[in-house]
Amino acid sequence: MTKRLSHKKIFLIVTLFTILLTSFRIGWILHYKTPEHPHAEKGVIDLSGWHFNDQTTIPLDGEWEFYPSSFQIEDNKEKRNYTQVPSNWQGNLNPNDPKQALGYGTYQLKIVLPEDSTFLYGIRLTEVTTAANVLIDDKLVAQAGKALESSEQKGFKQRPLSVLFQPENNEIELTIQVSNHDTPLEGGITKSIKIGTEKAISKESQQSKTFQMVIFAIYLFHGIYAFGLLWVGKGRYRKELFYYGFMLALAAFTNLIDDEMVVSLPISYEWYHRLLSLTFITTLFALLQFIKAYFKAKALTFRIFVIFYSILSIAYLVVPYQYYYHLAFGMMLLYFSGFYFLFSQTIPAVRKGHSGAIFILLFVTSYTLNMLWGTAGNANLTNIPYYPFDFIISIVMIAFLLLNKHMQIIQQNEEQTEQLQKADKKKNEFLANTSHELRNPLQGMISIAQTFLNDHKEALSEKNKDDLLLLVRIGQQMNFVLNDLLDITKLQESYIQLKKEKLDLRTVIFGVYDMLQHMEREKSVQFHVSIPPSFPMIFADENRLIQIVYNLLHNALKFTHDGSITIYAEQKNGMAKIYIQDTGIGMHEDMLEKVFLPYEQEDSGITSIGSGIGLGLAICKQLVELHGGEISVESKLGEGSTFSFTLPLVHEHGAVNEVAASEETFVVPDTSLFKAKPVQINQGIEITHVQRAKILIVDDDPVNRQVLSRILMAENDILTAASGKEAMDYIHSKEWDLVISDVMMPDMSGYELTTVIRQQFTISELPILLLTARNQLEDIYTGFQSGANDYVSKPVDALELQTRVKALTDLRQAVKEQLAMEAAWLQAQIKPHFLFNTLNMIASLSEIDPARMGQLLEEFGHYLRKSFDVQNIQTLVALDHELELVRAYLYIEKVRFGERLQVEWALPERLSTKIPPLSLQTLVENAVNHGILKRREGGYICIRILDNDTHYDIAVIDNGVGMEEKHIQQIMNISPRQASQVGIRNTNRRLKQLFGTGLTIESQIDHGTTVSFKVPK
Repeated sequence: MTKRLSHKKIFLIVTLFTILLTSFRIGWILHYKTPEHPHAEKGVIDLSGWHFNDQTTIPLDGEWEFYPSSFQIEDNKEKRNYTQVPSNWQGNLNPNDPKQALGYGTYQLKIVLPEDSTFLYGIRLTEVTTAANVLIDDKLVAQAGKALESSEQKGFKQRPLSVLFQPENNEIELTIQVSNHDTPLEGGITKSIKIGTEKAISKESQQSKTFQMVIFAIYLFHGIYAFGLLWVGKGRYRKELFYYGFMLALAAFTNLIDDEMVVSLPISYEWYHRLLSLTFITTLFALLQFIKAYFKAKALTFRIFVIFYSILSIAYLVVPYQYYYHLAFGMMLLYFSGFYFLFSQTIPAVRKGHSGAIFILLFVTSYTLNMLWGTAGNANLTNIPYYPFDFIISIVMIAFLLLNKHMQIIQQNEEQTEQLQKADKKKNEFLANTSHELRNPLQGMISIAQTFLNDHKEALSEKNKDDLLLLVRIGQQMNFVLNDLLDITKLQESYIQLKKEKLDLRTVIFGVYDMLQHMEREKSVQFHVSIPPSFPMIFADENRLIQIVYNLLHNALKFTHDGSITIYAEQKNGMAKIYIQDTGIGMHEDMLEKVFLPYEQEDSGITSIGSGIGLGLAICKQLVELHGGEISVESKLGEGSTFSFTLPLVHEHGAVNEVAASEETFVVPDTSLFKAKPVQINQGIEITHVQRAKILIVDDDPVNRQVLSRILMAENDILTAASGKEAMDYIHSKEWDLVISDVMMPDMSGYELTTVIRQQFTISELPILLLTARNQLEDIYTGFQSGANDYVSKPVDALELQTRVKALTDLRQAVKEQLAMEAAWLQAQIKPHFLFNTLNMIASLSEIDPARMGQLLEEFGHYLRKSFDVQNIQTLVALDHELELVRAYLYIEKVRFGERLQVEWALPERLSTKIPPLSLQTLVENAVNHGILKRREGGYICIRILDNDTHYDIAVIDNGVGMEEKHIQQIMNISPRQASQVGIRNTNRRLKQLFGTGLTIESQIDHGTTVSFKVPK
């Protein structure tokens, strides 16, 4: 029971709730209200002064020309009259019968559009009763059903129809032929027809459909959920769940076939209306049954309602369609009686303090308002896009009802367990918070010390070097302790979940060995691995296995100053048993029982820097047990220790291949495990010079920018930016090899910055490294989805950052070299037949016209010199240089093909810019070979350059065979591995990378093609 409410409070709550819902609805209406716009007058609407955009559509309401009972308007001009659109054409179709709605006719409207408009326009018909043919400038462009003069074929309920068109001039003539041979109630264009840009029309259509699908999914999901509870549940609320689920299923179906007609049913217009009306009243019936069962009501009103509902349902199925409109009064009475029953049951329940009754009352209020607004919409009193929120609020109220009951149970459980959890929770929070708070400053100190040591290695004395190394080792050991604190907390809370997979044990062990090489460099310890390559795969979590092996090896190394560490393994009872044996100081027997307990350590009497707090082995034990294995230790003081643990093997075909451990042993070649080893790369190849990488660091924290710069400045040129906007300015101003960005920044996050950069550069053209404070899956996934190449978790480790940066800058350098190779490859694209044909032409001219032969030979040599000029492997060349190559090529082709090839030049007097090499030549060659020469009579090519204030517009225009749009898309999106048209794709990609915009291709079949691009001055 909840608090009782008086009539006054109930009235106030319902009133405020009604005002709130009505405010939402009015706000929705105002949001989608079309601004003041021209209306049609005498069959003409003047939109020449209207500013079209991609957000708003305009209704073509007003006076249209109307030709009743005629589709041939040119022969029936005398029938023309004017009618309002939208409206029911009763009274206009047959002057002798004002109620006549069956028939056909033609609507026509002249639309004046803005001058020089380049928009692709669209027209949207929301509803036409019952079929329509849409013509633009006397061309049939779309049909909603098929408008016919005869009544032989029945129509179907049509979905809203969208038509796209490109006007040839600023005046179009819109003709809509409409026929109605199905419904005697109304006909003609009964809803507004709207015009707008392609995007505006698409947005309006998709938005309404999307809302309907979302509401359908919500209702259907809750209905399935209710039936699921009914199926598996026992005891109370079985009737309530049935009628609630049935009501939601009906509402979902109604929502699917109403308004935007997301699903078009293969039934006639008549039966569509019968089904829709029957579904509406049945939904109300299910709602009343739900309320009756929930409140256990026994009202006479409900019995009357059931009888009335049954009669009306039968009537909707059997009454002839021409008398169908008489049933509207019956439906209205049914709804009023239903609403009366709903409020008469819920208001008393709220007054009595019935648990959850207030949510039922608000649900009924929302449902009632939605029905009233829907009735107003059907009567054309309002004209707004699909409004979803009343549906959502209705379902939310029921969800609150169920949540209220659920929360009452939860609250009882929480009160009983809260006190017991508080103490343990505070302890874990303290450990976790302390570890997090200490990690950032600690890692910052380690990074600064490491960077200082690397940058000043030659200037520092040996003592200073040793002190800095000691500082780094102490910091790293402290970092391990903090990591152990975090892990032990997660293990105690059971937060760690294993992701098991097939693993090669040797690979993991050698990987850990490489990690330990960077830990200490003073001990001389032999490292042996006696595990054969044929040892079976194990089934474990890779990260946790690395942690287990790392902790055990680190522990062995810590207590072994001279001697050896040996790892070997065997198979036992379907498990892999791994041994880690050291020749260190060993342990007392009484310590063996406590070594795997948290915070327990052997007091060896030997001072060990950063010896830890005794969590590493405890973590190992819990991780091994999570895998289903066991861990144990054997040790003798002064002789060393042997730790062993078991892990499951990968079973194949129901059995494990038993492989005996061989005597093969891997020994690290260097007797001193932790001495720095020089690395030799590509001996015999002399590297003369390595260009410093240009790196842009983006972070809103000045301290972080300074630390990152110090880490990377030794081998790279660094520039920093404090925001994403500043970073984009730098990116547009010069070329970069790598961008390092923090994820969490104000205004523009690292993810957003990455997405913006990826619009211009691919992952290989400009690598991006993200810095994230969390190493969680969702963070990593988001980073890669936005286009990042890699990520580093904060606090940043200097060595890790330097390694990842080097890998990415090397990638960038490789891509630059590849681009140079592609440019060189383009030089080699002179087709053999072009060379042979040119040489044959030279040979033939030597006999008939030696003078022309000499000139052709000179131009051919000039063409070859320009094609293989070393400048062509540069990023940019002078435009004059490219034009000389084009002139030589066109001269040769002109000699070959004579009058079939006409060349025009439209160039300014002075040109002072650069373009990518072989870019214009590629476009010209493509226009000649694939455009002009494909026509028997040939054609012309025009190279046009327009000098603007800030840029040049360069275009190659031909009147060749032209291309279809799909062919253009194939060329622009072609795979790099495909040889055909790769020159155009390469040119487009280079233009985008260098100038931000690529090629623009406009083409029309049998009229030619224009390929253009912009180059800044």
